[in-house]
Amino acid sequence: MGSDLAIINTVGLKESKTSFYFSFSFLPKRKRDALKTVYAFCRTTDDIVDNEKDVNSKVEILRKWRGELERALNGTSSYQILNQLNNVAKRFKIPVVHFYELLKGVEMDLVKNRYETFEELKEYCYLVASTVGLMSLGIFGPRNEKTKEYAINLGIALQLTNIIRDVGIDAKYGRIYIPQEDLRRFSYSEAELISSRYSDSFRKMMEYQAHRAEEYFQKAQETLPREDRRVMFAAKIMERIYFHTLLRIKEADYNVFSKNVTLPRILQFAIAMKYWIKQRMLGR
Repeated sequence: MGSDLAIINTVGLKESKTSFYFSFSFLPKRKRDALKTVYAFCRTTDDIVDNEKDVNSKVEILRKWRGELERALNGTSSYQILNQLNNVAKRFKIPVVHFYELLKGVEMDLVKNRYETFEELKEYCYLVASTVGLMSLGIFGPRNEKTKEYAINLGIALQLTNIIRDVGIDAKYGRIYIPQEDLRRFSYSEAELISSRYSDSFRKMMEYQAHRAEEYFQKAQETLPREDRRVMFAAKIMERIYFHTLLRIKEADYNVFSKNVTLPRILQFAIAMKYWIKQRMLGR
């Protein structure tokens, strides 16, 4: 097994400086460390698919990684991150089904690179993004069962934002996440997308995608019970950071081909601080 899973030893518990890092920073250490473990598992799993090996090798590595997860959940794995994940799952009562759902979603990138309808894409978004939110719920500790809907809707909103931002890069790797029905609706071809052709049709199509993402941000806000706003403030910080990213894409008139639309780390930190202060002072 060793060499096939060697990539996994290069990731794991390195501290991320992404927007997840700013979301976690204001949490108590116990919860912060648990979330880092969950995120490290998710990031490591994603890295298996994003490495430069051929598809068959990736499928095999992912199969072995799933086997190691199974070993960790039933005893001991050879990989520290999985053993720590098992400890976190037990301590915070995280349903392990979400770990397997994430694996299923990541595997989809190896066997499926087109989505006919948004409903198909929505399932993918749930598997690769909403599951991360559902894993995190046990650590955050919400009281209301309805908060699961918030995690699901927010995950879809975040993933749709990622898809809009990275549409050109993904296309060059042969992955087209824009539903085929939307490409036809706006008379924009795969060939144009792969060649990064910015046009009025593309702009209108991406505006449509952004509106859909905004709808899920709105659904997330509507499904977060008031009594759980305090415990979910880290997720709310993530929500605000991604929503501001979407706003920047809109300000760039959706020209993500020639403009690297990102949110500077200092602005991410400012958003996190602003929401943390607002939550502490106003409780929302």
